[in-house]
Amino acid sequence: MPTTTHLVASLASCSQRPIINTGSASRAGFTSSVAPRFLHSPSSHGNLVRDQRRTISRVQAVGEAPGSGLQPELRSAIEAFVEENKVVLFMKGTKEMPMCGFSNTTVQILNSMNVPYVTVNILEDDLLRSGMKEFSQWPTFPQIYIGGEFYGGCDILIASYQNGELAESLEAALNS
Repeated sequence: MPTTTHLVASLASCSQRPIINTGSASRAGFTSSVAPRFLHSPSSHGNLVRDQRRTISRVQAVGEAPGSGLQPELRSAIEAFVEENKVVLFMKGTKEMPMCGFSNTTVQILNSMNVPYVTVNILEDDLLRSGMKEFSQWPTFPQIYIGGEFYGGCDILIASYQNGELAESLEAALNS
């Protein structure tokens, strides 16, 4: 599986300085007991995930393709990276040291699911941070990609974790 080093090499033509330095793609080894208590409570927003995911699909289907305003090299590098890695989390910080509560929550959810995933620290490069917002057409971080497709942010991940849709999406992506 390609590492973030592969993405750095691909992005070299877009920037003169290193863009990503996230370390190993291995899991941190947390169990589901580490996940915050609110993640295990039943959600009263069962349709929230479906509605938000439909909105994402509609936004991406209307107008220009996601990332069409990016430098071609940057767009190609991001596309290749999310296609080559089954689960990618663009976040503030690293999985070992998240730098915001939303990124921490997302890491805990993924760790509790026992899935392999790669993280990319968007705080290390302004070009990548602004490029990811354009690429996903999503203004905030973290951003998770599953099976090469943008899945959503922390709020969508929480709701889909609670209602079981996240497990189904991860299983489908990891078995493809």
